[in-house]
Amino acid sequence: MKHLQPIKSLFFSLIVLTCFSSCSKDDVNANSQLTSISVKLKSTTGELNKVYIEIEDVQLKVKEDENAIDAWVSLNTINTGTYNIFDLREGSELQLVSHFEMKPTFIYEIRLVLGENNFVDINNALHNLDISDLGNATPSNLVKIELVPNHIYDFVIDINIDDSVRFNEDENMMILNPKLYTEIRHIQY
Repeated sequence: MKHLQPIKSLFFSLIVLTCFSSCSKDDVNANSQLTSISVKLKSTTGELNKVYIEIEDVQLKVKEDENAIDAWVSLNTINTGTYNIFDLREGSELQLVSHFEMKPTFIYEIRLVLGENNFVDINNALHNLDISDLGNATPSNLVKIELVPNHIYDFVIDINIDDSVRFNEDENMMILNPKLYTEIRHIQY
């Protein structure tokens, strides 16, 4: 029985230490004032079934002045890369941002940041889609919503591909100018 005495003392000391070193009420409630954001991408398309776009980032505009240094906030996009937008239709969605937590604020716009690797496959021939000269490398949507603490916001960005891709005869090039629609759902947690 003497060999159990040190174990009892150690166990009692561990319980006392745990009780005195537990978190404070402020620590427990620290995350309760945050907002959680998820972003998904889907498409509506008719004729064009092989349109590939390169996604680099998703950002929110949190300041009215677009030229302010911290006007746009990156949401840490998890699925960057080149995707066939045709595959993201009829219930298929690409998760771009998953439960990004931020302080509640007013959101003016949401935008996709596209890379240079955008193309369309027409009759097994790849045609580059210009986004820098005549196209749009950062298509955005006005959303104008106040993010509330303790809420989860689910943004679904829908690209209308048939309206986004066109041929410019003067420049003899294919242009990508994404036409977006954004649906916002929010729930309290």
